[in-house]
Amino acid sequence: MQIYFFIPFFIDYSWVKAYLCTMSDQIQHECGIVLIRLLKPLSYYRKKYGSARFGLHKLYLVMEKMINRGQDGAGITTIKLDNEPGTQYIDRLRSIRTRATLDIFTQVHDNFTQAQKQFPNDYSDVEWQKKNLPFLGELLMGHLRYGTFGKNNIENCHPFLRQNNWKTRNLVVAGNFNLTNVDELFGHLVELGQHPREKADTVTIMEKIGHFLDVENEKLFRIYKAQGYNNTEISNLIAKNMDIASILTEASKRWDGGYVMGGLIGHGDAFVLRDPNGIRPAYYYHDEELAVVCSERPIIQTVFDIKIEEVKEVQPGHALIIKKEGSISEEQINAPQKKVSCSFERIYFSRGNDADIYNERHRLGQNMVEPVLQAINHDLVNTVFSYIPNTAEVAFGGLIDGMRNYLNKEKAKTLATQKNISQQEINALLDVHPRIEKIVLKDAKQRTFITDDAHRNDLVSLVYDITYGKIRKGIDTLVVMDDSIVRGTTLKQSILKILDRLAPKKIVVVSSAPQIRFPDCYGIDMAIISKFIAFEAAIALLKERGMEPLIEQVYEKAKAQLALAKEEQINVVKEIYEPFSPQEISDKIAQLLKPKDLSCHLQIIYQPVEGLHNACPNHLGDWYFTGNYPTAGGMRVANKAFVHFMEGKLIRAY
Repeated sequence: MQIYFFIPFFIDYSWVKAYLCTMSDQIQHECGIVLIRLLKPLSYYRKKYGSARFGLHKLYLVMEKMINRGQDGAGITTIKLDNEPGTQYIDRLRSIRTRATLDIFTQVHDNFTQAQKQFPNDYSDVEWQKKNLPFLGELLMGHLRYGTFGKNNIENCHPFLRQNNWKTRNLVVAGNFNLTNVDELFGHLVELGQHPREKADTVTIMEKIGHFLDVENEKLFRIYKAQGYNNTEISNLIAKNMDIASILTEASKRWDGGYVMGGLIGHGDAFVLRDPNGIRPAYYYHDEELAVVCSERPIIQTVFDIKIEEVKEVQPGHALIIKKEGSISEEQINAPQKKVSCSFERIYFSRGNDADIYNERHRLGQNMVEPVLQAINHDLVNTVFSYIPNTAEVAFGGLIDGMRNYLNKEKAKTLATQKNISQQEINALLDVHPRIEKIVLKDAKQRTFITDDAHRNDLVSLVYDITYGKIRKGIDTLVVMDDSIVRGTTLKQSILKILDRLAPKKIVVVSSAPQIRFPDCYGIDMAIISKFIAFEAAIALLKERGMEPLIEQVYEKAKAQLALAKEEQINVVKEIYEPFSPQEISDKIAQLLKPKDLSCHLQIIYQPVEGLHNACPNHLGDWYFTGNYPTAGGMRVANKAFVHFMEGKLIRAY
């Protein structure tokens, strides 16, 4: 059987940006990583699957499926096991081009195509391929990047490589993470005697792991040298007996943040380490042929055709460690803390075809039934329901199912209480159902070639199409489900104006997520507090009600908190919201986001935090909604973000 490594050059990925651009705003975060270890010789895959490039093929498929997690850049690294000295065994390729993953694998594919033409007789030999062609190795790691901060250049793309002539000192790192205490970690590296070239968290983490990798090498070298082994024997013994768990424990002692860190060591060991609170996601599967770790569970299920119960989650504070000889273990590295997995993963970022995420989003929509009924005065006959593509679709389904359940109960109640009801009346009663229409559509053919402020809003209006003829002017209320409303700029500048063309009596915007009040510091691109419409609303209410002194008081408290060690700080920014109910802030948000020329009434409804916890009981990371950060660094970031707001600094607080 012959299997070709196929690259679909004809695919247009413009849908990805449409998929990611929600009604309110596009939020970036959550890089994606994948690590694959082939546990059999490459000849095994050639014989069974028709190609020695089986691992590369799977890596490509996983990264393509995971494209929702990063479009700013991509990178891959492969390591060949048991290569001869003097031959290349670590290969890395990164790209920041549009469709970076496709660009990378096209280049990789071209190497094999050219070799097949130039060396037709040798090419059929798998060992020749492994020795002479790049990227044909047993260890593979890929990364998709969303850059929350900094320039988008090739140097920012993972994986990062730390090179050395000793195999066991070569280190490749890629991660989905953000640390709140980079300055502290940088200082620790200096204390260790290093001279780091920059303060970036990726470089800092690389050097932290690298330092303790060197320490482990030196310790083992001294032990085996004292036992009389020669240097070649010592190299093999170090590779066999290296304690990866110990290296990771020492390296990560002071890390504060959310992270999933993947690493490859030149001789063939590999690991994926997860933060103690389980903030960032990591799943894995292994059998006798391979092991794979990935940021999303359904991707593993799809690409490797396995059942959901076969995919396991890397536990908080643990690392999945794959030794060079093929043994696989999950070991505790740091003491697990309260698990507070990022709830934004569940609401928005992760693929909605994960079984649990699908059910959670469905419940988020169901939670909004009663608030929506109140907003429309229980008038379902004169209400049209819709959503903005695409991530709100499942929550919208939950809302509609909830409305159907409500109607069924009302119908049953009516039939039970009215004895003399005619068949015509029964038919009319049964005919009442939620009116569902696709009101807003994304026109993927439009291109954002206009960049000046004067015409950008016109362009956005062209990007979105609306369906005419489904809203009765001045009669129908339009209920639109969104997954989240963070800044609200797209709502105010474009979407609401577009919907107003249909002349509904009222527009109700429903957010399946609660109000976003506090900055994220663990990976989501939500770091500047002044950009949150909920924060803007709270500040506006304080000023309107003569409570401006509270703003200044919180500023002074925040500065005082920043003078303390991060472990001693509390989040004083919560006091900005305490005078107001969630409803008061929602009403103010509606006022702030309503365009001046909007002809209809506007109401905005947010998911209550209690509803979020009810829908996602196993994923309680809610700091952006509540200010309850799981690490000390988060408290410091909140206080610093408010100080930056008061001082007019539009910069991140970490």
